[in-house]
Amino acid sequence: MAERVVIVTDSTAYLPTGLDVELGITVVPLHVVVNGRAGTEGVDVSPADVAQALAERRGTVSTSRPSPADFAATYRALLADGADGIVSVHLSSELSGTWDAARLAAAECVPEAVRVVDSRTTAMGLGFAVLAAAEAAEAGTGLPEVERIAEQTVDRTTTLFYVDTLEYLRRGGRIGAAQKWLGTALAVKPILHVVAGRIVPLEKVRTAGKALARLEELAVSAAGDAEVDVAVQHLAAADRAAGLADRLRAGLPGLHRLYDSEVGAVVGAHAGPGLIGVVVVRR
Repeated sequence: MAERVVIVTDSTAYLPTGLDVELGITVVPLHVVVNGRAGTEGVDVSPADVAQALAERRGTVSTSRPSPADFAATYRALLADGADGIVSVHLSSELSGTWDAARLAAAECVPEAVRVVDSRTTAMGLGFAVLAAAEAAEAGTGLPEVERIAEQTVDRTTTLFYVDTLEYLRRGGRIGAAQKWLGTALAVKPILHVVAGRIVPLEKVRTAGKALARLEELAVSAAGDAEVDVAVQHLAAADRAAGLADRLRAGLPGLHRLYDSEVGAVVGAHAGPGLIGVVVVRR
């Protein structure tokens, strides 16, 4: 009988609607506090809640990781339900303590049965690694190979994004090397990418329109001649995202699948309304 491997991730993967259920993926939510009201991402707090709060001058949003106990309870329940192994794939350890909480929980449970993978990114950069692992597990692949497939997908992933302002990244402490751009933030539109799990400045352009055009060029360059999966994600910028997605569908001859969706509350809280992100995974 084939080994039964199950996949766990966190709520910042922002998987396409229904795929978590279809592929048997368990999602452990992060926590969000909006204007003093606490809730779980994707359950109690929506992207619209976050966008509205950030648009208010006195609005406040904060986020926190799941606890090791949250992960331990999830792992134990899955193992008790008949799982032979678990691959748990999470957002960058450089951006959140979520991966560390999962690692601590795995050590408490059955370490040899739970493999914890750092996606070194978030949103669909994380989501594509989760989907690759889940598809492999569904095909009956064993635990070490499912873990390896998740890690290899991470290595083939490029995460690019544009924000209207660096202010939200600054507030959340996720700005990293882009700190140097703060003095000119009002005069430029920043394009950033994720490198080794950290947010790193890539280019500055003068207008939102030029930023979107440049994102398109960078995504096409990242794809090269390879067959690729792509995600275009946004916060409170659906029309811009849809337009970019349409241009990428037309401009990527090796496109295998493309997802167009809104990010959730946690990433939205740190990037702010107007975020446009593009994730490219070479298959």
